[in-house]
Amino acid sequence: LQVLRHEEFDEGCKAACNGPYDGKWSKTMVGYGPEDSHFVAELTYNYGIGEYRLGNDFLGITLVSSHAVSNARRLGWPLSEVASGIFETEAPGGYKFYLEDKEQLKQDPVLKVTLGVSDLQNSINYWSNLLGMKIYEKDEEKQRILLGYADNQCKLELKQVGGAVDHGTAFGRIAFSCAKEELPNIEALMKKENQKILTPLVSLDTPGKATVQVIILADPDGHEICFVGDEAFRDLSKVDPNGDKLLDDAMAADESDKWFAEKNMKKASA
Repeated sequence: LQVLRHEEFDEGCKAACNGPYDGKWSKTMVGYGPEDSHFVAELTYNYGIGEYRLGNDFLGITLVSSHAVSNARRLGWPLSEVASGIFETEAPGGYKFYLEDKEQLKQDPVLKVTLGVSDLQNSINYWSNLLGMKIYEKDEEKQRILLGYADNQCKLELKQVGGAVDHGTAFGRIAFSCAKEELPNIEALMKKENQKILTPLVSLDTPGKATVQVIILADPDGHEICFVGDEAFRDLSKVDPNGDKLLDDAMAADESDKWFAEKNMKKASA
């Protein structure tokens, strides 16, 4: 994965992009290619938070990449074969990745993102009937469904977890870009259907970059979903050739651990 861009913020996001936390934070976008054509992960870092409690909402990211498998073996990173040619591993913090030991896909090695749901049919009604995602696979026995907006894009897999969905304290969200003029229509539909809107249509500023319009929803299990206007997002999300350096500089300048130690305090556990 490559660092595509890195941004620092002095106060919490008004759309809770960094979770329900105030104060200084950063985000780093990582992926196998530009954000307008690849799935990317947004890594948020809250300077005052030392650890998060994970729930059962985010079940993992699946990559098709024998290169990733060989890298893990070379670096001694723990791998567990959970099916023929599929290995489970964990990122720092406990986030799960599933690595398929096959030649890396050229378009985007990220095959799917898996979320836990409490009632699969309710989730199908929301994600497919309301949000318009196409159903690619449905497995009643394993209580899972695979959805997407396009054949050549990363898919969303929903799996029934056999109980309530616990979001822990890490507060992730799924984001999609769409034409800016579609955003008011999405907001109007959710109001009509009495669905939860976490953040009504709002403009978000990124220092020195584009201002984007977003609306943030919540599905029946409280999974956060962000729709962002594509036109401004394409400007905002351009790959920054200085992304790696900005991230390295920010990590080198981060003395939050030292500050807490000098005050004889611990970073908060979210």
